[in-house]
Amino acid sequence: MTFRKTLVLVLALAAAGAAQAGPSCTEEPVSKWLTAEQMDAKLRTLGYVDDVRKLHVSKGKCWEIDGHDKAGKAVEVYFHPISGVIVQENRKD
Repeated sequence: MTFRKTLVLVLALAAAGAAQAGPSCTEEPVSKWLTAEQMDAKLRTLGYVDDVRKLHVSKGKCWEIDGHDKAGKAVEVYFHPISGVIVQENRKD
């Protein structure tokens, strides 16, 4: 394989990996964010059950859960840390 083909392959794989990463939510300071307790209450009000991994901050500075929706489907959900709005939901089933 030539250097050029190798480089194109590496760049394509890097782009594919970046596409699978979670969203980027904010650069605002944590002092402006909803607290973990507020987010936990909000996600439960929306019908999510955070039963796989605890609510945590993603690399993109979003609140993230891995759990189940109200229909029992496995999901990974990213919430904006200030508004609590769903930024991205990935179904795992």
